[in-house]
Amino acid sequence: MKLTTAGESHGKALVAIIEGLPAHLKIDIEKINAELALRQSGYGRGGRQKIERDRAEILTGVRNGETLGSPLTLCIYNKDFQNWETCMSSEACDESVMQAKSLTKVRPGHADLAGVLKFGQMDARNILERASARETAIRVAAGGVYKQYLSALGVEIAGYVKEICGVKDQGRYAFNELLHSKETDTGMLDELAAARAKEKIDALKKDGDTAGGVVEIRVKGLKSGFGNVMTYAEKLDGKLAQGLMSIQAVKGVEIGAGFSVGQVSGKDVHDEIFYNEKQGYYRETNRAGGIEGGMSNGEEIVISVAMKPIPTLMKGLKTVDYITKEQATAASERSDVCAIIALEIIAEAVVAQVLSDAIDKRLGGDTIGEVLERYKKLP
Repeated sequence: MKLTTAGESHGKALVAIIEGLPAHLKIDIEKINAELALRQSGYGRGGRQKIERDRAEILTGVRNGETLGSPLTLCIYNKDFQNWETCMSSEACDESVMQAKSLTKVRPGHADLAGVLKFGQMDARNILERASARETAIRVAAGGVYKQYLSALGVEIAGYVKEICGVKDQGRYAFNELLHSKETDTGMLDELAAARAKEKIDALKKDGDTAGGVVEIRVKGLKSGFGNVMTYAEKLDGKLAQGLMSIQAVKGVEIGAGFSVGQVSGKDVHDEIFYNEKQGYYRETNRAGGIEGGMSNGEEIVISVAMKPIPTLMKGLKTVDYITKEQATAASERSDVCAIIALEIIAEAVVAQVLSDAIDKRLGGDTIGEVLERYKKLP
């Protein structure tokens, strides 16, 4: 399966095209819109989330609630475009407005400086409009489609927030408990940790600062053998890491025990294998995070994803004006203090995309019935 996204942060719309979906997959648009609403939620979000209230529209590839096997096109119209049309239109723009909205004081932590140098631009807005995390809205919409594909096979994805700016949720949770994280405004399941995290966010907001954090994503029900040990480019953990690292602000990905495997000996890392007739092959631990040799092993897939603090601070950092080369203070483009719940939802969407592609590569199938039949035959 192939996903292509397009659109600018303050442009007319965000668009996604998904190629390779089988026919007869039932699509519930309201489940997709529920994912979009979750992406905009959470303690510490800013004013733009109240402006947009994202909803997706399916333009192609679905009829009467079922996929046709043709490319599926999703669209999210940017409601804020009406305030930016004079300088963001694809046709002739108002030069005075473009000048007023231009950004030359390139912001630390953003794509601004590297982008203007790479693409020969004089206005960093030509970079930031695409580099913006606004792009993830359409990836979440696409993820809603992929999740429905996986769900048809009995594969489910869930997650929660493990850490916000040093405040940690130290709990150990069963998969079904993770579903309750969506009911909280921090994404944490430990109420005391959540309260401390909110205090931290409030203090950062007062100081004009921002927060990052860590989320955990888990996958239940995926059978063994997805991904490929024979070709490095098709290793499942490699694919997942690449997809998750492509999310704006993500700076680290761990599979299973992650970096802690470098701190202990082999007997405390590798998951011993057992067998009985009822369970078949199984492991009593899951430090590998459900992936061995670049392939799923039938255990829960466990991934941790680290997000840096939002790089646009309300008290701008020191920078340089790209045009004058003079020292300056970076401009502010947004007012979020913390967007960690958004990361959790986006990460789920990306994991769903990667797993759907891995399943399609192995099983193929022109209809969802064919895919399901082939999946059921796997050990």
